[in-house]
Amino acid sequence: MSDGAAPVHCVEPITAPIPLVVDSPHSGFTWPAGWTTSASHDALRTTWDAYVHELWAHAPAVGATLVHATFPRAWIDVNRAEDDLDPALLAEPWPTPLAPTAYSARGMGLVRRFALPGVPMYDAPLSIADVESRLATGWRPYRDAVRRALDARHAVFGRVCLLDMHSMKSTGNAMNVDAGAARPDLVVSDRHGTTADHAVTQWIAEWWRAQGWRVQVNTPYQGGDLVATFGRPVESRHAIQLEINRARYLSESTAERGAAFAEVQATCGAFLEAFAAHLT
Repeated sequence: MSDGAAPVHCVEPITAPIPLVVDSPHSGFTWPAGWTTSASHDALRTTWDAYVHELWAHAPAVGATLVHATFPRAWIDVNRAEDDLDPALLAEPWPTPLAPTAYSARGMGLVRRFALPGVPMYDAPLSIADVESRLATGWRPYRDAVRRALDARHAVFGRVCLLDMHSMKSTGNAMNVDAGAARPDLVVSDRHGTTADHAVTQWIAEWWRAQGWRVQVNTPYQGGDLVATFGRPVESRHAIQLEINRARYLSESTAERGAAFAEVQATCGAFLEAFAAHLT
């Protein structure tokens, strides 16, 4: 990383551990030394889940481990599968079979092709060595950190839950499945009940509704590759994705913390307290 920062931070519980891991994969914004892009800083900033790990900083106080990336998702996206790579980005064929998804088709795969609609990230193809370096120094360390945290809790409790935290633009753009649509305050996703006990997902949604938030479940987001990878309810491993509308807590035009930031952060903390009690 450009300032020598570790690619992943893990904050361990400061009280008795519970079977909960909270992760923020997209709130890093430390760019690797020597990295270049053709996109503007303003365009790059729109790809950032700004301050999401700060919103959930109360996690260790309830007994959860908090994992967050320091590198940007626009450099390598840990919420995409390792083979979800657009071959059009590459200067040469990838050495193993690729399986690009609809995310790659829209320019938001493992390595991002566009920062915004019509705004390319790069003006030249990328080498295999470049992408493999990103996997080795960012993607794999992050995935390994989440896996270790989950395995440690599962070994103790026989069950574990991952809450995968994100933010979303207040209105979908042309790269999104809900282009032009106004979004709710919160989207809770479990890939239609396949990554978690759906009753837990519904409990989360109802808690936030009781706070006066507008909540949708599995629309427009169903959950990304992190919950798909780590959510195995048959093994008592549950994974749920939460997306908070950025307009609730920051200025979308500047990515600066908004007047309501402290209030939203406190609500996130209150949710973690309630969810910890629900789990235990």
